Amino acid sequence: MALPEPPKSRSAPLPSRNPIPLSAAQEAQVKELYYKRVRGHCADQIRDFAACASGRTFSATWKCRQERLSMNGCMMAHAGQQEEDLAREEYFATADQRKAEREEKERKKAEQEKFFREWWDLDEKEKAQRKSRPS
Repeated sequence: MALPEPPKSRSAPLPSRNPIPLSAAQEAQVKELYYKRVRGHCADQIRDFAACASGRTFSATWKCRQERLSMNGCMMAHAGQQEEDLAREEYFATADQRKAEREEKERKKAEQEKFFREWWDLDEKEKAQRKSRPS
């Protein structure tokens, strides 16, 4: 006697929230956004701990215990996969903005290099040096 087959699920598997694999540099940028978001949630606790620990060395361990535990608890509460997914979504949402900033930076660099060459008359000097060199 054959065992009945379990019913097959009609729903398709959930697609990945982040289907595009990222390079190590891009992952570092996502992590930077993630840490920035977590620190933003816990800014008050971080500020309290920093104020307590300011001017202390070893004694900060026991003098600022409550502030440290509060800060760590807050960060552990907000540091999760959901926050990392939100940081990744923010990274993809701001990709066009970062590209425009990078292009603007390259344009300014080229403009400054052109000004530098004109100011020091490098193009004319290079042409003169090439003419004076034997081939």
